[in-house]
Amino acid sequence: MNLLLIGSGGREHALASAIAQSPMLSKLFIAPGNPGTAECGENVSLDVANHADVIAFCRAKNIAFVVIGPEGPLVAGLADDLRADGIKVFGHGKLAAQLEGSKAFTKAICDAANIPTAAYGRFKDAAAAKAYIHAQGAPIVVKYDGLAAGKGVVVATTVVEALNAVDDMFAGQFGTAEVVIEECMEGEEVSFFALCHGEQVLPLAAAQDHKRVGDGDVGPNTGGMGAYSPAPVFTAAIETEVMERIIRPTAKIMAAKGMPCSGVLFAGLMLTKQGPKLIEYNARFGDPECQVLMLRLKSDILQLLLACADGKLEAVRAEWSSDPALTVVMAAKGYPGEPLKGTVIKNVEAASQLPGVKIFHAGTCVKDGKLLANGGRVLNITATAKTVAEARTRAYAAVDAIHWPEGFCRRDIAWRALQV
Repeated sequence: MNLLLIGSGGREHALASAIAQSPMLSKLFIAPGNPGTAECGENVSLDVANHADVIAFCRAKNIAFVVIGPEGPLVAGLADDLRADGIKVFGHGKLAAQLEGSKAFTKAICDAANIPTAAYGRFKDAAAAKAYIHAQGAPIVVKYDGLAAGKGVVVATTVVEALNAVDDMFAGQFGTAEVVIEECMEGEEVSFFALCHGEQVLPLAAAQDHKRVGDGDVGPNTGGMGAYSPAPVFTAAIETEVMERIIRPTAKIMAAKGMPCSGVLFAGLMLTKQGPKLIEYNARFGDPECQVLMLRLKSDILQLLLACADGKLEAVRAEWSSDPALTVVMAAKGYPGEPLKGTVIKNVEAASQLPGVKIFHAGTCVKDGKLLANGGRVLNITATAKTVAEARTRAYAAVDAIHWPEGFCRRDIAWRALQV
């Protein structure tokens, strides 16, 4: 079949690389793609915000299946418009995508389905939000309600920091403001993924990522500076509990409310002393978690995505390599603020030839034959090995082989796993 993959980041390069290996695939198109996805299929210049143009492209190229990578098009309802035109698609409709598009919506779903999560308040007024912060004290978590590219969360260690976060969000840092303010849960954070169609759910795998920009988990939150899978702390017993207390109840209540899920559920979890609790949902594969999951997945990803779209999840299962995978994000100086763009990156091809290494492009472009940085998170240096320690050694050897003085990365990816 001909397939259209929507997106341009490291997640989409990882998905494109896995999909390209499927015997079910005839031709892969990626819109808009990046220099890495160009090696897996054909990049196309397509305005994905113009749904009519996307539908017209699918008709012209005989596209049998569309896979939507990022959250923006999901929240904008692209999957709904494709389905309404008879085009098969992997990705939640607009109503289900509210699980990522609105943290307040997800909190209401948790309340309705008795899903364990942090205690919270939601506010459309800065003064009320600040009064709540003064009453609760710190540490406390301030979250922008809508999409913010993974940057709309402030884990405030002081009341002043929390109040400043409220000011920033109500000043329009990300758009029209509503904030959710939560208790600061203690424990280890884990990303868990499951495919969902209506009430059908298929567990995938877990990973741990690193949100803070600096070594030792310091500095502002980012979209993710690295990840590894499997997460040693995420046992089979915990997975069972998460499926029964969080994932299945979510699928059930969303279907009952007439906004059924059809895509991937990414549960950000905190493993507390009281058991796993939901931090938040994302409606798409994580980035950079997708990169490590795709390297561990032994099953045909296209078969799994089609089973999800067709409501046949009970007929498939996902098989995983026991070998761990680890990815290090190389970012442009200035990230997560204003990144330095247009700098030249050299020796990526040689670095990708190192044993067990796969390099995914996240924010790159090619100009005059040179590979340039074109975003905040720019490359995902990913490696597999028999142990996490060996995978990390391989990944950092590849990082060191790349010549990019204007880039940086964390040097402690997987520190939790190596402490176990």
